Amino acid sequence: MPSLPRSTRKEESRDRILDVASRTVRRVGFDGVGVADVMKQAGLTHGGFYAHFASRDELLCAAALRAGQDSRQLHHSHADRLVAAGVPPFRALVETYLHESGIDNVDCGCPVAALVAELPRQSAAVRGEGHGLLLGMQGLVMDALGEGTSPESAWPIAATLVGALQMARAIGDRDQAIAILASTKRALLSQHAEAAAQPARSTAQARPGG
Repeated sequence: MPSLPRSTRKEESRDRILDVASRTVRRVGFDGVGVADVMKQAGLTHGGFYAHFASRDELLCAAALRAGQDSRQLHHSHADRLVAAGVPPFRALVETYLHESGIDNVDCGCPVAALVAELPRQSAAVRGEGHGLLLGMQGLVMDALGEGTSPESAWPIAATLVGALQMARAIGDRDQAIAILASTKRALLSQHAEAAAQPARSTAQARPGG
């Protein structure tokens, strides 16, 4: 069987590194990511790291970006199924984001909930990538609320979603964690009852990139 071209092998190696790093950073935080451990888990030598990244900070930025991309893809795969079944987009957002699976599924979950508390202590480059994650969370809410939603009105909902998930993960008691998520769902759906009943927009009405 012919070997892969060198450029393809390098791309595949980088992808493996980012897959490991994006999961690791969500599980242990920015400060817990070690280059040697990431390379070992990716099945690569420590010395090969600098063929892919100029520094650990560059790895953290790329890992945060990958985490955001993977998390959005996973979220949409669940939320879109609900919408296809007739669930309004805002309700689908709330039900998906605050599902109890998010308590344990940290390394595949929302990077904002996992990393936001650490961002002020990171380098400017990493903070910049974190800013992009926060805007992505805001955009997720705006898309669910529909056309005419102001960016400012999305922040309280985004903060409530993220804070509830963080508290559920931190409390250390599963019954109480589930209660936090369930009560937050009820509160959001009650406070935004009109949005929670609003049907999905047609493809022609959807926001570009939504």
